[in-house]
Amino acid sequence: KDALVVNSTGGSEIITALKLYAVLPSAIIAFLVITKLYNMFSRQTVFYIIVTFFITFFALFTLVLYPYQEALTPTQTCAWLREVLPQGKFFENFVNMYQYWSFSLFYILSELWGSVIATLLFWQFANSIVKVKEAKRFYAHFYLIANLATAFSGIVGRFYAKVGQHLPTEFERYGQTVHYTAWTVVLLGLLVMFLYNYLNSKVVTDPRLVTADEAMPEKKKLKLGVGESIKFIFQSKYLGLIAILVISYGITINLVEVAWKQEIHHLYPEKSHYNAYMNLVSTINGLTTFFVILIGGYLVRVMGWRAGALATPFALGITGVIFFYFMIFTDSVTPLAAILGTTALTLTVVFGTIQNVLSKSIKYALFDPTKEMSYIPLDPESKAKGKAAVDVVGGRLGKGGGAAIQQILFLITGLGTAGIAPYSASLLLIFTLIWIWAVFNLHKLFVAKGGEEVKPKA
Repeated sequence: KDALVVNSTGGSEIITALKLYAVLPSAIIAFLVITKLYNMFSRQTVFYIIVTFFITFFALFTLVLYPYQEALTPTQTCAWLREVLPQGKFFENFVNMYQYWSFSLFYILSELWGSVIATLLFWQFANSIVKVKEAKRFYAHFYLIANLATAFSGIVGRFYAKVGQHLPTEFERYGQTVHYTAWTVVLLGLLVMFLYNYLNSKVVTDPRLVTADEAMPEKKKLKLGVGESIKFIFQSKYLGLIAILVISYGITINLVEVAWKQEIHHLYPEKSHYNAYMNLVSTINGLTTFFVILIGGYLVRVMGWRAGALATPFALGITGVIFFYFMIFTDSVTPLAAILGTTALTLTVVFGTIQNVLSKSIKYALFDPTKEMSYIPLDPESKAKGKAAVDVVGGRLGKGGGAAIQQILFLITGLGTAGIAPYSASLLLIFTLIWIWAVFNLHKLFVAKGGEEVKPKA
């Protein structure tokens, strides 16, 4: 998805526009539609409808939208828009989203696949069939296996990125990558539906395997509106601090990630090469997260909640500032790159990759567990409503906040990702410091409320 939009439009700025103006509204619409479907059909039928919708789109993309993209592109309209709209990256992003509408649609549905299929539908099903006594053991394994799958998908993706290298044009070369990737997704989607049907018809119905008293009860999900969520958070300093943690992570990771992807685009301007590198990153991310999760729980038990909660902002902040230094002060990095036998751009991309992998792996291993632990000392009502409120406000502001900040900078300065890098670096440092401040203050309240605090061993 990144290779399609970044390398077609000539920059990673399109990612911030897509996340803010397309993915976020689409996610809201998707969950409203799914809620409506649940009111009309059984849970199993909804599962089949949603998975079928996704795999049908990916089949349509490889059969029609990608091969005939030139005929489907509104070139003349976009040329007129570029003449009448003000100059600058802010308005250019909207034109690019429209011009490459099929790629934008691919990006949106690829993002939604993770949140709708992998997160919502999977965990709803898991919560409904896993025995209570098995949950603690198997749920951790689900995360570990998922990251191994991510690593394996990177290997497969790199292979697909190379299958069309003998073809004469980039359009044909990347067309082969799209073809193999899309049909793999379609086949695996069909396999998902087959396994889902098998579990529902053969396993869940077998009283020897799942009985009514052993199944995980379906939790009645507490739903709060945005306004109600904000009000509930403002009533509690404790919940407000948790929200700051979530928002700070979303903003800081976005500020760095978009700039890093821009540098990757400069290093790998062709879609196939860009895609191959991103799949390599997926493999490294999956394997690193797998091993960090294994040791993350041990570190929290030995070093305590505060150390575990501080690990992510320190790792993200320090590596992020160094990455921006490499990106902004290229001349000062060139001598070091020459000593290492490479270029300043390559060194910047490599360090950005280290930053991305380290930030995400520590997030899964330490940030998420310590965040969930912080709800434990609360009373049942605050625990339930607080988590729902933070998920609504923190999740949306975290994911859209970084993109919104960058869009504002594009509008004010008229510059691209490289031009706003000094501002992004400054904001990264500011939000990291706010994050660290929130951790220290939340830790005091966590201990005061009787939260379990494991002291380091002597």
